[in-house]
Amino acid sequence: MLLSIYLTDLQAYNEGNLVGKWVKLPMTNYELSFVISEVLTEGESISGSQDHEEYFITDYEWENNEFFNTIDEYENIYELNMTLQAIEEVEVDKYKAIAFLLTEGLVSGVDEAIEKADDVRIYENQNMSDVAYELMQDCYQADLLPPIIANNIDYDRIAKELEYDGTYFEIGSDIYEYLG
Repeated sequence: MLLSIYLTDLQAYNEGNLVGKWVKLPMTNYELSFVISEVLTEGESISGSQDHEEYFITDYEWENNEFFNTIDEYENIYELNMTLQAIEEVEVDKYKAIAFLLTEGLVSGVDEAIEKADDVRIYENQNMSDVAYELMQDCYQADLLPPIIANNIDYDRIAKELEYDGTYFEIGSDIYEYLG
């Protein structure tokens, strides 16, 4: 995942000069500190004033965003960078689970979503009846039941009950089960 932000010198901006630079995150904290220093030094040089210390995000672009709705202009860039570093270390197959937890508001932030990603089971390209059938197969070994019983299981009714349960979420063509 890559985020490009346009980092702007706040004091230069307030003095009428747009001084900034496109920065790709994540990067090391050393590199980030260096880029911030470059922007602020350039702002001092262009505006002719000293002691530029503040910066803000004027614009941003995602390469591929499943995790964030918006980025605030005064977002803590170091925390944002650390969050992006943490997401980069997560296996790609957990991205959907993390995005689901964040989108549904089931966690307070990305770190908690990463921590709880294993508590999400994703049924891709399935409906609730398919999930009910799979649940019956997993839990009750329905293939061992006599045919008279197995053929009369109402998977649609079980699916309705699962929907009321509050642990299943239908999003697009996928069903998410949150076990947390």
